[in-house]
Amino acid sequence: MTAPAPRENPFLLGHAAAEAVIEDVIRAGRIHHAWLLTGPEGVGKATLAYRFARRLLAGPQAVSSANDPASPVFRRVAAGTHADLLTIEREWDDKRRRLRSEIVVDSARDVADFLRLTPAEGGWRIVVVDGAEHLNRNAANALLKVLEEPPPRAVLLLVSASPGRLLPTIRSRCRGLRLGELGPADMERVLARCLPDMDPAERAALAALSSAPGRALALAQEQGVEVAALVADVLRATPNVPLLRTHEVADKLARSDAGFAAFMDLLRDAISAAVRNAARGQADAGQQRLTGLRPLAEWGDLWHALTRLQDDTERFNLDKRHAIVLSLDLLNSP
Repeated sequence: MTAPAPRENPFLLGHAAAEAVIEDVIRAGRIHHAWLLTGPEGVGKATLAYRFARRLLAGPQAVSSANDPASPVFRRVAAGTHADLLTIEREWDDKRRRLRSEIVVDSARDVADFLRLTPAEGGWRIVVVDGAEHLNRNAANALLKVLEEPPPRAVLLLVSASPGRLLPTIRSRCRGLRLGELGPADMERVLARCLPDMDPAERAALAALSSAPGRALALAQEQGVEVAALVADVLRATPNVPLLRTHEVADKLARSDAGFAAFMDLLRDAISAAVRNAARGQADAGQQRLTGLRPLAEWGDLWHALTRLQDDTERFNLDKRHAIVLSLDLLNSP
């Protein structure tokens, strides 16, 4: 079992404070026209956005029923058929069999056209922009025009794991609501619910890799525990990862998009955790050895180089095996 899509998900844990903010502004009648929901990838931002949308669409008296899967509003939102809700997100590229890299201007123009309409059910018109950091420049400018002159009884919910990539003028027109990582108890409850047949020790290992449920569940599908062991093995051998071992790792991981993405994500996560802990004086022995190989600032440069390499490889469908070899060469380089 895996977590349902955000629009279909009635289950959200660990974000009671954010939900309380939403409920307070609804009850007080002080609903800002634009919200920016931020936090780590997979932490529940889009799930919260749809909970917010259902709460508004269900009306002021529907506090308990808005997120009941049996309610008509929930069913229509889950099916994508509610007339007063529009979702904007990256579209699927059939040719490359993956999501497109950007949200394009035509999608953003749909927002303005949608919000010009009178609410079909006499209440609110709501737009969810999922992955708002992927708006290209023209799309961002088109959305900004809507934010500058919002129509009445309209709410835009922007969901972003990388809000720094949004135009400052977009951010400044939104009320921010940040979701933090889940604590161990909430992570255990989420993973036990979504992965009931998994060995508890393996669930605990997944939870240790990520405090964001969506990320942990993605890692479960990508053999994340096994990939994390590969990352740890590589970092223990740095800066002397043998050439033969480099090619073995590349051959193993390049067979799937999921394996490549998991390895690169976990490698960068391990580097950032080591640098962060070293800067705070909290590094363990392995992190101390690793960060002692070069100045901390150079680790930052390496992290950015690995990020660019992963982004370019995924965006332009480049050779993943070659990208892994290059990544390990960067680790070995002084």
